[in-house]
Amino acid sequence: MNFKETKPLEQLRLFWYGSVEVKLSYLIDKSLAGRELRLLALGPWGFSEKLWKRIKWNGRILVNGREHHDARLRVKTGDRVELIWQEKTNVIPVQLPLDILYEDDMLLVVNKPANMLIHPTYGSSRDTLVHAVAGYLARKGEQAGVHPLYRLDRDTTGVVVIAKSAKVQYEMTRRHDQLSREYLAIIEGHLANKKGRLTEPIGPDPAHKNCWMVRRDGRSAVTEYEVVKEGPNCSLLKIHLLTGRTHQIRVHFSSIGHPLIGDRLYGRTCQLLARQALHAQCISFAHPHDGRKIICQAPVPDDMQQFMQSCFT
Repeated sequence: MNFKETKPLEQLRLFWYGSVEVKLSYLIDKSLAGRELRLLALGPWGFSEKLWKRIKWNGRILVNGREHHDARLRVKTGDRVELIWQEKTNVIPVQLPLDILYEDDMLLVVNKPANMLIHPTYGSSRDTLVHAVAGYLARKGEQAGVHPLYRLDRDTTGVVVIAKSAKVQYEMTRRHDQLSREYLAIIEGHLANKKGRLTEPIGPDPAHKNCWMVRRDGRSAVTEYEVVKEGPNCSLLKIHLLTGRTHQIRVHFSSIGHPLIGDRLYGRTCQLLARQALHAQCISFAHPHDGRKIICQAPVPDDMQQFMQSCFT
């Protein structure tokens, strides 16, 4: 995209920053007739309790074009129900490059580069992925939310799924087991078992701020792996995450004496790779609207490709 042809940044901020209106419409069929609005929203329509309360108290509920305030109203076959609410955002749109892998009116899937946070960690930060997505949506003139379904570390590259509303985020995260995430990682050394599963729980490391460790009282963490290639002093792995703990892959392999190449936090630096060798290569999931299978892949970044060529050829 040629940024010179887009709206000035201040105009984008005024257009997008603050809140965006979300409107969903439902046509009642025989299977839903006679049910209360509240139970429909919290049941088959997939709203969280928090979001439903926001709509009830601060949004609008229309049935056949007329506004209603009774959440226990029973609907009839053929009724048209519209739910309208504002999604507030404090993310200022910023014009940053964005590598889009998939997009529709509910979801955006992007390929995150290295050295980029998902969310800002301090108030003045404006170079994160959510800022880049906000800028992209503002340039399109699309009023939508920015709700990443999960996080990648700053220097982990690859696929990130972003919901365009809190409702879609809730739908996707409540059935997180249907979200299949595959990674490529390069570890130090060779594994005795070429295929396996790491299941040690993970919790905060009390001795090091912002670090995690395997600990008996931690949260459940499951990492499946398969060795793809072996070099003289390292191994290329394909990894399937079954849970999503902070630094899970890095902590699990460090705990068994095989830290990721270039991992300064849980291993050691590497002259040939300036970051941890971890890439979110592929994700697959059932689309929240119609259940069709979506598969998105991100190409292996140049720095990892160069390292692989030097070590696995």
